[in-house]
Amino acid sequence: MIRTPRLAAVAAIAAAFAAPAAFAQASAPVSRAEVKAETRAAEKAGKLTPAGQGSAPVTPTAAGPGTTRAERKAATLRARKEGTLQPAGSTQKADVAIQKQKSTRTRAERKAETMEARKKGELVPAGEGSPKPGK
Repeated sequence: MIRTPRLAAVAAIAAAFAAPAAFAQASAPVSRAEVKAETRAAEKAGKLTPAGQGSAPVTPTAAGPGTTRAERKAATLRARKEGTLQPAGSTQKADVAIQKQKSTRTRAERKAETMEARKKGELVPAGEGSPKPGK
């Protein structure tokens, strides 16, 4: 019984000394210039991971717009002259249609609903996007 712990200790020591040799690199160290060249090549190929919390490199798609820049500019100028050019931002036709809708409740009803929600603690705190946790 005494031999077994000694044998285990000798095996552990031998494994500890052999581990660094197993993990050593087979090739010679790479120079700084070689690393820079490899990095530039990977950047040109689009194989670098973005900095920060980025995901894996995204491969660019080959399909581009079906029209040239000159054609898009001409279409924009034509739409501006005709008055059919949409303003920047969301679809404003839908926004205007929603704003023009008449309310189905009176102001007193809306105020009563708000006060009830306030009593129950269901209102969203100012400046926050969701109600308090646990409510």
